[in-house]
Amino acid sequence: MIPESSYPGRWWHQLPDGRIQCDLCPRDCRLHEGQRGLCFVRKMEQGRMVLTTYGRSSGFCVDPIEKKPLNQFYPGTSVLSFGTAGCNLACKFCQNWDISKSREMDRLMDAATPELIALAALKLGCKSVAFTYNDPVIFAEYAMDIADACHEKGVKTVAVTAGYIHAAPRAEFYAKMDAANVDLKAFTEDFYFRICGGKLASVLETLEYLVKETSVWTEITTLLIPGKNDSDAELEAECKWIAEHLGADVPLHFTAFHPDWKMTDVPATPPATLRRARAIALKHGLRYVYTGNVHDAEGGTTYCPSCREPLIVRDWYEFRAYRATEAGACPKCGARLAGRYAKFGKPFGSRRIPVRLAAAA
Repeated sequence: MIPESSYPGRWWHQLPDGRIQCDLCPRDCRLHEGQRGLCFVRKMEQGRMVLTTYGRSSGFCVDPIEKKPLNQFYPGTSVLSFGTAGCNLACKFCQNWDISKSREMDRLMDAATPELIALAALKLGCKSVAFTYNDPVIFAEYAMDIADACHEKGVKTVAVTAGYIHAAPRAEFYAKMDAANVDLKAFTEDFYFRICGGKLASVLETLEYLVKETSVWTEITTLLIPGKNDSDAELEAECKWIAEHLGADVPLHFTAFHPDWKMTDVPATPPATLRRARAIALKHGLRYVYTGNVHDAEGGTTYCPSCREPLIVRDWYEFRAYRATEAGACPKCGARLAGRYAKFGKPFGSRRIPVRLAAAA
């Protein structure tokens, strides 16, 4: 087991009664000495905020970038993925609950300095490093230092996040990121309050900030849960908002739920629900709409936004064809795909390769 860290935390202030308030996310946790925030990893220690998971990871894997999911950020490349422990939301359907809801520090079994992570990514041939499995917002100081180390070696950085963060740290955090997949969990405040313990409005603010005020390549994922957030009315509202507030070029992924954590009584999402959601999004003019966690070649394919030629054909994480140019354009009509592209080599495929960091580096 890797011992807890007492790394100085940022984004907090002292309260008149001796407590401190965390200013990182909209939870605004107010802590007594020795107390932890809901995320579990930010703690008041000796009158200050500390981050207990700096330099500690729940494990590393090399994944396809499409698994994040990012379909239009250097498609076919590999990404070094890792997380820590804890989360600042409380989603009852969490698909990574053993990490994000962990209160057991033995989850943190790999020591990892920012420089070691960057070196490992380089040695493993990964185009990018992804902060994932649990939300990087809660270990922002660590993620930002890793991003600096990665950029020094030409490695990109990816945040897989629920977007639940205050404005000031948000600006500092995303200044270090090259891409983000934001988990838009539903499109009602009631769902966020009852199921996630959060606020939808805060996530929408993050999405608008990313798309309108930064150069961070942004994609959105909505996990569709039968009977909870998959009605036509809610999907219509979400897709209309994305089209009007973010624009038609932001990719949207609809992914399938499987029973987990505190929602084992809810059935898995039928593929037909994903196809229905995708049809609604396309009807609202969104150009890049995907289905995930199912075999669906049509829902996994990136089409030319102009002539609708299938340019990047996928089935789950397996590539069937890649026809885009090196600049990410359609060879048939010349229209450019939104996203980030480079010369395409052999796709990484659907492998998931666990690695021990010291050995990799």
